[in-house]
Order: sequence, then structure tokens, then C-alpha cells
Amino acid sequence: MRILLVEDESRLAEVIRRGLVAEGFVVEVAGDGRAGFDAALGGGYDVLILDIMLPSMSGYDIVRELRAARIWTPVLMLSAKDGEYDQADAFDLGADDYLTKPFSFVVLIARLRALLRRGAPERPVVLRVDDLELDPARHRVTRAGADVELTPREYGVLEYLMRHAGTVVTKQAILQSVWDINYEGDDNIVEVYVGYLRRKIDVPFGTTTIHTVRGAGYRMSAAGS
Repeated sequence: MRILLVEDESRLAEVIRRGLVAEGFVVEVAGDGRAGFDAALGGGYDVLILDIMLPSMSGYDIVRELRAARIWTPVLMLSAKDGEYDQADAFDLGADDYLTKPFSFVVLIARLRALLRRGAPERPVVLRVDDLELDPARHRVTRAGADVELTPREYGVLEYLMRHAGTVVTKQAILQSVWDINYEGDDNIVEVYVGYLRRKIDVPFGTTTIHTVRGAGYRMSAAGS
């Protein structure tokens, strides 16, 4: 899940970025309104987190222009202002949620997941491949009804594979979606995490749902298909 964070307080932005990455999100940061708006126009994000008071272009202006351009990416506004009129202005312009600084990181994560559920209705609420299920809303993975415990990175790789079930995805595509945008390491790290996943979701259940396609990448599908 890709998030664009537009926040001009660099220390706060880094704290938020690190926390979100630890939860399995892929995060890009823009330090001013114009850069954030240009990035958001390019699309590809699941949620936008926008501070209201930004240099060059306010969070209000970003939302207004994005909605005028018929870009409906869910938007969570951040502000030091807690007045009801400030919140009303944000919602009237097309924001989907509003969080007042300082805020609880636990609440931020909960709000983001709620936006992901509401803001992407074309995505299935629960992803399924055979008897393997991934519930994005509850951040839960089960196989044949049994809970499967995954690290945030393992969860991110599995979610990507399940969202693209039946198609071949490359290591590079997985890296770009699941790892930090600045990752410059070997793409064989994907192979390592696929191995971790197989030992958790396939081997204990005597099945194979992550298939290696030599020279191309990986395909997720039901056993035998």
C-alpha cells in the first residue's frame, strides 16, 4: 500500500514515515504543497496524508485541485487547528478524514486502514486464493481457518501477490510496491521473503500457492493451477 505524505515539518515527517514503513506501508514524502500536488497528480497512491499549512500550496488547495481534476484518492488531513469550521472546510473541499496534531500513531494507522477500505471499493474486502485469506481491514491472514502470523514486510509481499493472483509479477514490481522507495539493495531480497512466506503459508499446510516462474518472477494461484 503506497502512501504520499505531504508535511513540511521534516522531523515530524520522518517520524511518521518510519512508523508507517514499520507497519508495512510504502511511503513517499513531499516537503511542500506544490511538490505534493505534482506527486499526487501522478497517481499510484492508495492514500494521501496532507498537512493543511504548507508552503507554496496549502493542503486545502491540494484537495480542491485534485477533486477538480477528478482524482479521488482518499485524503487524510493533518492540522494543528481543532476548530469545527476548519474540519468542515476540509470535508467540504473533498477530504475524507481529519486528524488534529498531536495525534496517536495507533489512531493514525486505524484511520488509514479505514480509508483504504472505504476508498478502494473496487478491491475485495477480503482477498482469497484457495483457502488462504487476507483481510486488509483487520490486517489478518488465515489459512484453512488458522491464523498465520506475518511480519509487516511478509504481509506486504503476500498482499501484493494476492492482489495480482493469477498473473506473473517480477521481483522489481514487488520491490517498487512493498519496499521503501529509496531501497537500493539486491532484488534477491524478494526471493528471501518469498521463502519466508512459503514456510508459513504453504509448507505447514502441504500445499503450494506461490509458484516460481523461471526468468520472470512469481505467480500466486491455487495448488495445481
